[in-house]
Amino acid sequence: MLEQCRTARERWGGVHQLIDKWLDQRRELLVSYVELKDTCDAELKTVSKELVDHFGELLIDYVSAGHFEIYPQLREEARAFGDHQALEIAAMLLERLERTTELVLAFDADYATPSRCEQSLPRLPAWLDRLAKGMSERFALEDQLIARLHAANMPLSELPDD
Repeated sequence: MLEQCRTARERWGGVHQLIDKWLDQRRELLVSYVELKDTCDAELKTVSKELVDHFGELLIDYVSAGHFEIYPQLREEARAFGDHQALEIAAMLLERLERTTELVLAFDADYATPSRCEQSLPRLPAWLDRLAKGMSERFALEDQLIARLHAANMPLSELPDD
């Protein structure tokens, strides 16, 4: 997942400050995930509510930024350039992204309070595995969304040769 993050940053990092910030959030989220996963794998009983909260906050912030900042801006750019095919693709991708949003919200609910966190702690390894799979799919879909909607706005002279 970290390699996907680097690749996306290299490919889209200069596109727009908002996307740059969002890709930085993605990287921070992945670092937090690895820290939580490593702690969980080493000794589940040592996982603190603070560590789970930090990861959960980054997760919610990342997903929220996508839904309320990035996706609307990308759609607006496609609209401005009259790329109806890109908008149709965006609608399909956004529908698929909704599944991982629901997964993130369910995780947040399971670990929201100290008592719920304590009750859910034994399920944390399984949750992290589900989140890794869901977020990996989400990152790939988001990268497709950026690629398709941004490509509609790039002059032909700036399109990559690959």
